[in-house]
Amino acid sequence: MRLRIALVSALLVMGSAAHEARAQVSEDVVKIGVLNDQTGLYADLGGPGSVVAAKMAVEDFGGTVLGKPIEVVSGDHQNKSDVGAAIAREWFDVGKVDMAIGFDHSAVALAVSQLGAEKNRIVIGGAIGSTAFTGKSCTPTEASWIYDSYALTTSLAKAVVAEGRDSWFFLTVDYTFGHSLEADATAAVKSAGGKVLGSVRHPLNTADFSSYLLQAQASGAKVVAFANGGGDMVNATKQANEFGLTKNQTIVSLLVFISDVHSMQLQAAQGLKFVTAFYWDRNEETRAWSKRFYERFGRMPTMPQAAVYSAINHYLGAIAAAGTDEAKAVMAKMRERPVNDFYVKGGKLREDGRLVHDMYLAQVKMPAESKGPWDYYKILATIPGDQAFRSLAEGGCSLVAR
Repeated sequence: MRLRIALVSALLVMGSAAHEARAQVSEDVVKIGVLNDQTGLYADLGGPGSVVAAKMAVEDFGGTVLGKPIEVVSGDHQNKSDVGAAIAREWFDVGKVDMAIGFDHSAVALAVSQLGAEKNRIVIGGAIGSTAFTGKSCTPTEASWIYDSYALTTSLAKAVVAEGRDSWFFLTVDYTFGHSLEADATAAVKSAGGKVLGSVRHPLNTADFSSYLLQAQASGAKVVAFANGGGDMVNATKQANEFGLTKNQTIVSLLVFISDVHSMQLQAAQGLKFVTAFYWDRNEETRAWSKRFYERFGRMPTMPQAAVYSAINHYLGAIAAAGTDEAKAVMAKMRERPVNDFYVKGGKLREDGRLVHDMYLAQVKMPAESKGPWDYYKILATIPGDQAFRSLAEGGCSLVAR
C-alpha cells in the first residue's frame, strides 16, 4: 500500500512538472500589437478604437494568461505596406510581440503575414478585402476575422441584379483591395445574368471624384458600384449625391462601415444596401458589449473594432488551452475551438486562415426610420457562413489538402 501511494504521488509530481514545462510563455509576457491606420483615411473604421477594443479584451480576460501578464502596443502604418512591414519587423525582432492584429489595409496585411510566417508569429487580419490573404498568399500563422471581397460582393450583387438593376459600372480604388472587390463583384454580376459596362480607378485618399463620377454617369449603367472604403467611399457618395447621380442611377457601396454612415449622415447614405459582419444593435449581446465600448470611446463600434476584441479573446483562450504562446501550437487550438461570442456564433477557423461565420445583408435606414444617433441599419437577411465565403477548394491556399 505504501509503495502504491508513493508511486501515485510520484506520478502526480511528474504530471505537474510536465504541465509546467509545457506551459511556457516567451519573455514572460504575451504581447499583442495593434497595427493599423491611426490618423488617416481608415482611422475611423479601426484606428484608436481598435486599440480600445484590444485593451477591453485583455481586461475582460483577466489581464494574464498562464500566469503571465498581457500587454497591448499599437502602431500607425500610414496605409503604406513598407511602413507596416518595418513596424512589424521591429515588433517581432526587438519588441517580442507575439501577435499582430488589425491592419485594415490589404497590402499591409499581405506584407505582415509573410513576415509573421518567417518569424513564427501570429497575424490576424481585420478589414482585409483581398482574397489572396487566405488564398494564394496564405500562411500557417495567419487568420482573417471579418470578410474578404467575395463575402462583401457576391450576395449583394446577386440581390441587386435580381431586382432588375443588371448593368453595372465600377468606381474602384487603385490597389489590391479595390481590384479584388471589383473582380469578385464582376464575377457575381455576370453569374447572376447582369453585365458590366466599364470601370474607372482612382488613387487612395482621393478628394475630388468629379471626373470619375462623370464617366460613371456617361456609362448609362443602372448601378454605379463603389469598390472602395472609408473616407474614399464617404467622399464618393457625398459627391454622387451632389452630382445628381442618384436621380437616374443606383449607388451601391461594396463596403460600408457604421463610421461612414455617421460621417455622411442618413440624408446622404439612406437606402444604401451592403453586406456587413457586425451591427451593434442586432441583439442583446451586441448591444451590451457595444454600450460598454461606447462608454470607453464615445462612438459605437465598427465591425473591425468588434472583431479585434473577438479575435484577441479567442487567441488568449487558445494560449491557455495550448499551455504555450508558441505560434503554431496556438493556431492549432484556435482552429480546434469554435468562436462563440457577441460578434460570432459558431465561427470556425479553417486551415486557410478564414474565419467562417454568418454575414448580414443590410440597408441604411431612411432618416424618418431612425430613432436617433447610431440607429442606422436594417438587417434584411442573414447569409450563412458556408454561403457567404468561398469554399476551401476555390481559394488556392497551398496549406489545404488536395
